Amino acid sequence: MNTDPIADMLTRIRNAVMAKHNSVVMPASKIKGEIGSILKNEGFVKNCIVEPKKPQGVIKIGLKYDEKGNAPIVGLKRVSKPGLRVYTSNDKVPSVYGGIGISIVSTSQGIMTGKEAKRKGVGGEVLCYVW
Repeated sequence: MNTDPIADMLTRIRNAVMAKHNSVVMPASKIKGEIGSILKNEGFVKNCIVEPKKPQGVIKIGLKYDEKGNAPIVGLKRVSKPGLRVYTSNDKVPSVYGGIGISIVSTSQGIMTGKEAKRKGVGGEVLCYVW
């Protein structure tokens, strides 16, 4: 049993990028699917496919590399953990590396990037940073 599925997802992606894999597979959940779609929309990964299976589905994330073999994902950091939750207000949503990276925030309106949360004027739990 995994106590922090988001940290597990980020670790799987980090390890797959370091090993230069084309894709990574992990157990599915709604929050992981939303984080994967944010990574796809922001251009960090090629695709995020949720395959429903019984008893639990899987998520396949296609990793992206340039012609030199460098990935757009340089780092992933879990911010809010089960033992220490980190919340932010709408005016203090963090920017990552001066706007190069993104912060992913869980708000009352769903999971979104920090920039989107700032634009909508909502705060929430800071899940992770990606740069």
